[in-house]
Amino acid sequence: MGLVTGACFAELGNRVICADNDTKKIAGLKKGVIPIYEPGLKELIGINAKSRRLVFTSNIKEAVRTCEVIFIAVGTPALPNGEADLTGIENVARNIALNLSGYRLVVEKSTVPVETGKWVKHTIQTYARGRGKFDVASNPEFLREGQAISDFMHPDRIVIGVESKKAQTILTDLYRPLNAPIVVTDIASAELIKHASNSFLATKISFINAVSAICEKVGADIKEVALGMGLDKRIGSAFLNAGVGYGGSCFPKDLEAFITISEKLGYDFSLLKASRDINYQQKVSFVNKIKDALWIVKGKTIAVLGLSFKPNTDDIRSAPSLDIIQALRLEGARIRAYDPSAMEKAKELLRGVVFCKDPYEACRGSDCALVVTEWDEFKELDLAKVKKALRRPLIIDGRNIYEPGRMEKLGFTYIGIGRKKTKKG
Repeated sequence: MGLVTGACFAELGNRVICADNDTKKIAGLKKGVIPIYEPGLKELIGINAKSRRLVFTSNIKEAVRTCEVIFIAVGTPALPNGEADLTGIENVARNIALNLSGYRLVVEKSTVPVETGKWVKHTIQTYARGRGKFDVASNPEFLREGQAISDFMHPDRIVIGVESKKAQTILTDLYRPLNAPIVVTDIASAELIKHASNSFLATKISFINAVSAICEKVGADIKEVALGMGLDKRIGSAFLNAGVGYGGSCFPKDLEAFITISEKLGYDFSLLKASRDINYQQKVSFVNKIKDALWIVKGKTIAVLGLSFKPNTDDIRSAPSLDIIQALRLEGARIRAYDPSAMEKAKELLRGVVFCKDPYEACRGSDCALVVTEWDEFKELDLAKVKKALRRPLIIDGRNIYEPGRMEKLGFTYIGIGRKKTKKG
């Protein structure tokens, strides 16, 4: 998020310093080595680094003393109790305070619990000791992995939470070139908007997944149900795709954090707890589909197509594939896996898995193929070649990328999520 934000601000004509205490990462960026996969990011960084609008440093002092606006874009991972770990936020706030040399606008860009802004302000006041004036603001990000640059450059809205007119003016001027609606709030409201937005979208996914279970019980088709729902303008079609559940660095973490925040404030957000439970159960249900289709999983070879939590990213954080593969290996299955971008990261976590050069190699000799991530590459597969590679023509589609009728005509036994089942093969 920080890297995309910095590159995009530079593209808008600003001089941007991206600072990080990871010297290895900074050294790589200076050489053009991008630590994440995000479509278009390497090119955008290259253009702006060449023009010197975008520079990288591990010298935090230099960044604080040079820049008027400082975005805090550090990670806020989940703690075992569900709370967000704000250690990075505090460390950055303290470093800013110790290096103040004039007015600075300090902006929370990381996803943080409500009232974090108050603590950032308190921390800077405590350690700055009058070194300079500052404002704190909140500017939550709404960037989707795989579409982050487009989301930054063409946002639905920009949310800024401020305490002063000066801070509002600076941020409004900074974002004006994007010509997008700007929502100006207090800091607490801006912080809540982020968690509330992600929790709502996660709940929408869990809702359609719960409906898919009903579809399977009565012989209905979740695609048709979702279409009929989504055409209602009050509902909309986005996030109404049934599947194996959501993952990634945002939804699971932010939902858990919002539940914990609510509990600390004395409110039992049972709706979000149900959403979390449905998401977990969706992965269990998918594994059960595999077991029902294969009868005996032990000793079987299973092809897993897709490891990242969504397409167009190499991010495997909380990816459904990890839990699904782990469950199958505990049952004694052998796993052959392929993903267009995420295999290097997956190799660090998935021991004993055979990683293949393409989907066909993954399918070769396998007793079934699982679609776990909806990469375009999988939608465009030569299915006749897939059928020939598989030991038996069985596909269990966790993202509903294929149509049951077509798969049946091709001779597959096809099992989707909330879809009408084809004949047994």
